[in-house]
Amino acid sequence: MKIKLFTIPNFITLGNLMCGVASIVASLVYGKLMLAFELVILAAVLDFFDGFAARMLHQPSAIGVQLDSLADMVSFGTAPAAAFVALYATAPSAFGWAWLDAEACRYLPFVITAFSALRLAKFNIDDSQHEEFSGLTTTANGIFCTSLAAVCLSDDLVIAREWILLIAVVVSALLVSPIRMFSFKFKAHSFGWRGNEVRYSFIVFALAAILLLRIYAIPLIIVIYIAVSTLMWIFKRSK
Repeated sequence: MKIKLFTIPNFITLGNLMCGVASIVASLVYGKLMLAFELVILAAVLDFFDGFAARMLHQPSAIGVQLDSLADMVSFGTAPAAAFVALYATAPSAFGWAWLDAEACRYLPFVITAFSALRLAKFNIDDSQHEEFSGLTTTANGIFCTSLAAVCLSDDLVIAREWILLIAVVVSALLVSPIRMFSFKFKAHSFGWRGNEVRYSFIVFALAAILLLRIYAIPLIIVIYIAVSTLMWIFKRSK
C-alpha cells in the first residue's frame, strides 16, 4: 500500500502538533500561560482547516486521520494539563493541606492527558459522533483549561490548588461521559435557521460575550456550552 506522507492537510496537522508542543514549553519552561493559551487557539484553527483542506483538495487519507488524533493528543490533551501544572505551582492551598505541597501532587493535573487519550481513542471507533459528540471534546477542554489558567495567572486571580485538582477531575470525567454535546458542524446545504437554532444562537452569544469580556468570556462560554448540551441531552432522554 502506497502511503503519501507529504500532503497539504498533513502539513497543517503537523502545524497543529507543533503549536501544542510550543504551548507545553510556554507553560512548563517559561510560565507564559497567555502564550500557551494563544498557541492552543492557533492549534484549534489548524485542526479545523486540516480537515477542510483534505475535503477541498480531495486528499483524505487513513494516515491523516491517525495523525490528527496524535496532534490533538499533544495540543488538546497534554498542553491543557501542562497549563494546569504550571498554575498549580503558583497556587496556594485553601485549607493549608501540607500533602498538596508534595512534588508528586504538582503533576496530578496530567490526569487530563490520560482521559484525553481515552476520549480520542473512543472517538476513532465510534461512528455515532457526527452531528453531536459523546462527552466533552478534547478541543473544547483544551481551550477551557488554558484560557482559565491564562486568566488566573495574568490577572493575579487566586485559585486554590484544591480547585485546580477538582476542575481537572471534573473535565476528565466529562471527556469520557455519555453526555451528548452538540456539534457546530453544519450539514451540506443545511445552513438555514431551521434545525440549526441552537448552533446559531450559541454562536451569536459567544461572539457577543467575547466582544464584551474578551478572554474572560472563553471559560464561561465553554461552561455554558456544557450546561446547554447537558440540558438538551437530559430532555431528549426524558422523551
